[in-house]
Amino acid sequence: MHPRNVWQALSRPGYALSAWPWRSAGYLLTGTLTGVVLLVGIVLSAVAGGVLALALVGLPLLLCTVLAGIPVAALERLRLRLVDPEPAPDPHEPPGDPGLRAWLTTRLRERATWREFGHALLFAGLLWPVDALALAVGLLCPLTVVATPVLLAVFGEAKVLKVWLVTGWPAAFGFALLGLVLLVLGAYLLGVVAGARAGLTRLLIAPREADLGARVVELARSRVRLVDAFEAERRRIERDLHDGAQVRLVALTMTLGLARLDAPPGPLADQLAKAHEEAGTALAELRELIHGIHPKVLADYGLEAAVTDAADRSAVPVDVDLELSGRLSQAVEAAAYFVVCEALANVGRHSGASRAEVSGGHRDGRLFLLVRDDGRGGARAGAGSGLTGLADRVSVLDGRLTLSSPPGGPTLLRVEIPCEPAS
Repeated sequence: MHPRNVWQALSRPGYALSAWPWRSAGYLLTGTLTGVVLLVGIVLSAVAGGVLALALVGLPLLLCTVLAGIPVAALERLRLRLVDPEPAPDPHEPPGDPGLRAWLTTRLRERATWREFGHALLFAGLLWPVDALALAVGLLCPLTVVATPVLLAVFGEAKVLKVWLVTGWPAAFGFALLGLVLLVLGAYLLGVVAGARAGLTRLLIAPREADLGARVVELARSRVRLVDAFEAERRRIERDLHDGAQVRLVALTMTLGLARLDAPPGPLADQLAKAHEEAGTALAELRELIHGIHPKVLADYGLEAAVTDAADRSAVPVDVDLELSGRLSQAVEAAAYFVVCEALANVGRHSGASRAEVSGGHRDGRLFLLVRDDGRGGARAGAGSGLTGLADRVSVLDGRLTLSSPPGGPTLLRVEIPCEPAS
């Protein structure tokens, strides 16, 4: 398995003979060059801004200095791949509106912009000299020592590191061997400095919490997309059953009914009557199934009408008091409707209540639903009531489902779902 970054490569044998020392050297070299250019640019901007401040030209220059951290950070995210190929996410959000003004407003309000500006100042003032020093100690000095025989052959003498004067070949080759040892040690030094430098850079311009936050946002969006796809599939199945199988079953029932009328009394008429009754029962069950998958009244008239319809079909008398000014999103309406249906079904099966009530409305950007009954209480969400799955479905929409059911009653189910009226 290949190492994923320079730190993993350092812990494995054969590091000095791999490409990682040279990648580390390239990272430090490009860091040195970038830091020098950045330092010159910041100094020139600061001087020009101070000189031209009275003419109101210095402010744009200072603004450009602040925003210079953005391209520097973008370059750093590319350079990180030399020692850490793991992608560094861009923490900037796209502006809400087109145009330079919206872009500037968005960038200046972001914490990432100021964090990248701080990184640019640190880069120009401290980090690039560290890169240059590590490069000189870990690579240039060992290469100079290794080249001692070459210098001796060219100039007749060699002064190693400006300290030791070498005039003989035995000493020259001895320094060359020492240079090879120093080159191996320098390879590890380059890897350590480059790894630490990359870790600091990633912490400043691509923090892990930003990546985690982006993943959480994407996860929430994917959950919503899954819910929308699930609801679309439910509606498709309901439409296919309603327009296909139900129509054919109605035609079959009518045909059997006509055949029953035309058949003379006897065993054949009895069989036709039985088949006609079975077809009618199957048709009724199919209609109930279609209604349970996605009721047409919910799609056509909205949540308020669908809840009223569910209350009319409940085994327990139900009072409905909903205040909805308009339609909500399809996912919210479907989730709220099925919560109400499951709650009313539990009331009829388990509560022993004589009456129930469904109330709620939409205010402050949230849908509120309350289902109350006067039954014996003691209900639990996980006791086979089916409310656990509905609570999960509500939570996908960032909603909340709470159940209060003390022994002796009453039972109160509360649902809150953040939503806005559909356009």
